Amino acid sequence: MTFEPAHEPRPGLTHRDADWSGLRVLVVGLGLSGFAAADALAERGARVTAVSRDVTDVITERATILEILDVDVRLGPEHVVDPPDDTELVVTSPGVPPHDPLMLAATTRSIPIWGEVELAWRMRPLEGAAPWLTVTGTNGKTTTVNMLASILRAAGLRATAAGNVGTPILEAVLHPEPYDVLAVELSSFQLHWQRSVSAVASAVLNVAPDHLDWHGSYAEYLRAKGRIYDNTHLACVYNVADIQTEQLVMEADVVEGCRAIGFTTGIPAPSMIGVVDDVLADRAFVEQRQRSAAELCTLDDLRGDAPSVPPHYLANALAAAALARAYGVGPIAVRDGLRAFRPDRHRIAEIATVRGVRWVNDSKATNTHAAAAALSSFDSVIWIAGGLLKGADVDSLVEEFASRLRGVVLIGADRAQLARALARHAPDVPVVDVPDTDTGVMDLVVSHAARLAQPGDVVLLAPAAASMDMFTNYGARGDAFEEAVRRHLEASGGDL
Repeated sequence: MTFEPAHEPRPGLTHRDADWSGLRVLVVGLGLSGFAAADALAERGARVTAVSRDVTDVITERATILEILDVDVRLGPEHVVDPPDDTELVVTSPGVPPHDPLMLAATTRSIPIWGEVELAWRMRPLEGAAPWLTVTGTNGKTTTVNMLASILRAAGLRATAAGNVGTPILEAVLHPEPYDVLAVELSSFQLHWQRSVSAVASAVLNVAPDHLDWHGSYAEYLRAKGRIYDNTHLACVYNVADIQTEQLVMEADVVEGCRAIGFTTGIPAPSMIGVVDDVLADRAFVEQRQRSAAELCTLDDLRGDAPSVPPHYLANALAAAALARAYGVGPIAVRDGLRAFRPDRHRIAEIATVRGVRWVNDSKATNTHAAAAALSSFDSVIWIAGGLLKGADVDSLVEEFASRLRGVVLIGADRAQLARALARHAPDVPVVDVPDTDTGVMDLVVSHAARLAQPGDVVLLAPAAASMDMFTNYGARGDAFEEAVRRHLEASGGDL
């Protein structure tokens, strides 16, 4: 369903010191973002009703705190059906889809719906608000935003990663010690409900089908991603290797004078940032960019303790550098920030190399696009895959990387779909199907993978699927894999 903005609930609600008093607001969801929204609105005198379908110990504790602030809290599914009669504004948590009955009811009644990002933008101070540098994409958002925050801090700025990662965006905006600048990760869910954000620079890293069950179609998913470019002031950063990201820039309604800046893992043309030999080079934010470039850092600066720089990691660094340079950060701070950065866990994280076999955890590869990035980093792979595919087509993924597969271990609810794709495109690759779903499944998975592996192979957990069929989240899945690998290697006499 396409969402279009309804009328404003009240004129002038564009900053934190506006007149929010008496505004009748329904806050949907009491996760971190919903709790922060209800708290912020109540503090400014709004009449807040907060509802939550779920009733957990954490939500009950938050409800108790909000009730002290005179928030009307209603817990249970019977309250998440229709907005109260006097509702002037709905503020929804990002996980609530537009086809949810409550959202449909609000839309039918022309009640404005804001997400946490829209509310946060409108809660910025009237003067001296920290500018936003925004990032979205199907994959790589968190790494890029954390890289960007590291660069900004290396430039001496008070900065944080916020939004879909790190500090909740509303907390960052309302922090008592104001930030100089915010590196903001935005998901397609968050972007769907926002209309007012006007970033200094924005980036779409890549796009591939994902969350189609939430958005309803790939076209709507693209539309949500492209919204990040709207109202951008200085630079719309796009991926030269992903033509759809450039198309989204071309379709965006930007501020007059905003530039399109490409990033590429190849040699950059003017108005691009790319790689020349082993140097990250800026031909976008330099004088005489037709004939010159600025050196930002080398591949060795990015590599850290890793044996090489995976292509997707390099692309993320280029995008972060482009956003920082758009904001005016110098080359030395870009280098120092990227040198200091270390990726989060569960993102192509090497656990151990024993008897010539590398064990790698990329549990964060929760869709086919992310799994492709992981598989492209290695030549000979024992692939551990499966989970909830969310309607994704895996045939093209298997076909593209069939030549790199030495064996496959399948897990999770949708493993049969992967098995059929492997039978079509990699019929000679040995496949082990693991139907178990109990907590000890990873020990069995690792045991099968170890039997398939030979020196020179990489045992890679890159599931291409979400984890919630078997695990709380991708982090729990990755932790289970790492612990099982360690147990197996210790039992087999491997040297960790």
